[in-house]
Amino acid sequence: MKADWQQKAGSILAGIKQQRNYPMAELTTFKIGGPADLLVEPEDVGQLARVMEFCREFSVPWMLLGLGSNLLVRDKGIRGIVIKLTGDFLTWERDGNTVRAGAGMTLGDLSRETARAGLSGLEFACGIPGTVGGAVYMNAGAYDGEMSQVLQRVQAYSLDQGLSWYSKDELELGYRKSRFQFRPEIIVMAELHLTSADAQTCLDKIADLTERRESKQPLELPSAGSVFRRPEGYYVGPLIEKAGLKGYAIGGAQVSLKHAGFIVNTGGATADDVLRLIAHIQHEIKSRYGVELVPEVKVVGEE
Repeated sequence: MKADWQQKAGSILAGIKQQRNYPMAELTTFKIGGPADLLVEPEDVGQLARVMEFCREFSVPWMLLGLGSNLLVRDKGIRGIVIKLTGDFLTWERDGNTVRAGAGMTLGDLSRETARAGLSGLEFACGIPGTVGGAVYMNAGAYDGEMSQVLQRVQAYSLDQGLSWYSKDELELGYRKSRFQFRPEIIVMAELHLTSADAQTCLDKIADLTERRESKQPLELPSAGSVFRRPEGYYVGPLIEKAGLKGYAIGGAQVSLKHAGFIVNTGGATADDVLRLIAHIQHEIKSRYGVELVPEVKVVGEE
């Protein structure tokens, strides 16, 4: 029973920050989602290992959470433990042109901080709303750049192997894809190779990309970013707009008036509203143009 393992977590995981029945709407950029049974925030690898061992011993399901930016949590919430990395996982260090960054660090922060340090290569990531770990997990990209271009190695933790380093060749990187999507491993650190450059030039590039992003994307309303993967030969936003769906709404979920590739929460949207709207868009685009739209937003939680 839930109360039993939650009570055990209170004592066995003492010293690690934990909060019961935490509203996931507060931890996702969509501002949608029911409660997680238990939110746990390990500050280092030792604490993370304790959490993972607890989950195995008591058969508690777990989920790792980054910034909650590519995520839709269903309205009944998440059963089990949600893990959010803090502490040591939010830091970075430099060794020449090599950067090692904790998986919990915000990718945008790392982009700006490395630029200020006179390191180029991460400017493309300035507006990607996720963590370093999430960016590795998804091989995130924007503006003709992606993580595979700068990644050298990744350190991950698993119950069976403990801490392991994986070279770039072992990461199985593809379009929005990596090995970590298919294995119970938790990314803890990424090692990147960047290039020495003039700091102001890097910051100017970030400013330009930020302006372009803010002019085109509906950042003023909660969303989970681009909803669908790009189908070969098409751009999603123009396709949805051509179908007359820009501004179409179900409940509090609406196809953005600014960029039709986004679904926004206009206030009080439920996960069910979003899922129904996604299904409607898919049906319309398939019936009109014969194009299958595949969501890239990850849907989790109890139905």
